[in-house]
Amino acid sequence: MEGCPVKFALGLVSGKWKLRILWELNQQEVIRFNELQRRLSGISSVMLSKSLEELEQYPEIPPKVEYSLTELGRSIDPALQALGAWGTQAYEQIHAT
Repeated sequence: MEGCPVKFALGLVSGKWKLRILWELNQQEVIRFNELQRRLSGISSVMLSKSLEELEQYPEIPPKVEYSLTELGRSIDPALQALGAWGTQAYEQIHAT
């Protein structure tokens, strides 16, 4: 890898929906497309499909109907948990007034 590892990591998960998708996938072993879309209020099926394709290591034909994280995908859990805790703390401080 050349350059900054943070830049590389952000390139993998950049976009409006990818971190939220990873968060939801990390909550369960396997989740179906429609359930994932329901949990991600506001995402269109086209955007969800596109985001999932970008996150897939090996896209399949025909497309999958169930999604789960690989071992590499699950390894982002500590970062997601820390980001979630920070988000909760920041929200509480901002809305305390």
